[in-house]
Amino acid sequence: MDLPVSLFSARWHGLALALLLPVLAWLARTTPWRRLLLPAQSHLLLGFAVALAVLWSLKAGVKPGLNLHLLGAMAAVLALGPQLALIALGLALTGITLNGALEWQGWPLNFLLMAVLPVLVASALQRLMERRLPAHFFVFIFIAAFFGAGLTVMLQGLLASAAMVAAGAYSAEFLVNEYLPYFMLLGFSEAWLSGAIITLFVVYRPEWVAAFDDRRYLADK
Repeated sequence: MDLPVSLFSARWHGLALALLLPVLAWLARTTPWRRLLLPAQSHLLLGFAVALAVLWSLKAGVKPGLNLHLLGAMAAVLALGPQLALIALGLALTGITLNGALEWQGWPLNFLLMAVLPVLVASALQRLMERRLPAHFFVFIFIAAFFGAGLTVMLQGLLASAAMVAAGAYSAEFLVNEYLPYFMLLGFSEAWLSGAIITLFVVYRPEWVAAFDDRRYLADK
């Protein structure tokens, strides 16, 4: 969802900007910039950014801020890692902002809700899977890439809706009855798209999937 500036007060936008600064500092300090010196990795990041900008432009909605579109956060995290995934999602958000779908004043808040939160959720789900589940190829594909992607987009919708309720943009009753149920359907679509992309990458270009380790998921299986 892309949230218009008018839904939130100046205090919310100021808070988002204040929270954005440490996130950018963390990115500058921890991002594996050397990977981008490899043409395949830089092209992969830019490819994700362009594809996500297109996906985010294909949306449906009935009220300001209540848009539904595929997110792509889990696929980006699995392929690029959390830091580069955040950069890819940030570039996609910048693309739709340049296209006029979003005001620049709303970029920090939307970045936090559409990029930072889902990347944190996706990364947490991936780490949980690695700790708790067997190291098997099909576990990686079906649990992380498929189920994890669907759960990520549904949790992102829930958290962004909670922010709108806290800001007084919409009532909780309205969102629960008229908006959040559609995230179940969106979750299925997200799961299939993310799972299909990561499956193709693992089969044909495993070096494009940062989270996939041949020694962990294929050796002696």
